[in-house]
Amino acid sequence: MSNKIPVAILVRVSTLKQENDRQISELQAYADSKGYEVLEVCEEQVSGMADESARHGLHRAEELARAGTIKKVLVHEVSRLARRNSIAHGFIETLEELKVSLYWHQQGIETLLPNGKRNPAAGIMFALLAEMARAERETLSERIKSGLQEARRKGRKLGRPEGTKDSTADFLKKHSDIVRRLSEGHSVRNTAKITGKGGSTVQRVKAAIVAA
Repeated sequence: MSNKIPVAILVRVSTLKQENDRQISELQAYADSKGYEVLEVCEEQVSGMADESARHGLHRAEELARAGTIKKVLVHEVSRLARRNSIAHGFIETLEELKVSLYWHQQGIETLLPNGKRNPAAGIMFALLAEMARAERETLSERIKSGLQEARRKGRKLGRPEGTKDSTADFLKKHSDIVRRLSEGHSVRNTAKITGKGGSTVQRVKAAIVAA
């Protein structure tokens, strides 16, 4: 029987499988360096703002923890858990109750100390990172709302493909998937990949949102 500490790797991306591969390879290398045994890789391709019910990878990691199969969950960074603080906090609290430690690679920190007690430094770090992510999302969301309001007030028809008669509102409605991804904090490049639309289209949507 192996004496290695059993762990699970949890990875989440919104877009490309290649990004999953990078997360997995780095976490696998870390596990190897520590002598851990990776029992399962829990993968999911879903937005970090998705509802808890859509987080199948998160659920699978929790199942392994509840079953006593693993002692640690490895993630690349805190945002891979979720971009909703309630979901991320809930997951961490569940793991702590089950005496399973969460390790996030970006800061090289774990939620539990070797004696099984909560690591206060991890709690402070997580709260800080979560608050920074929340503030960033709120800032972008406010910019989008402000841009939309100003565009409507001025009757702007920004970002329309040339030759069309769509109003700004119609144009943004047509590309509501792009608006949603941008409001979640995705870059133009990632938004294009997620939605399958051209970068120029994403740029026009962004211009329609934020221009005044």
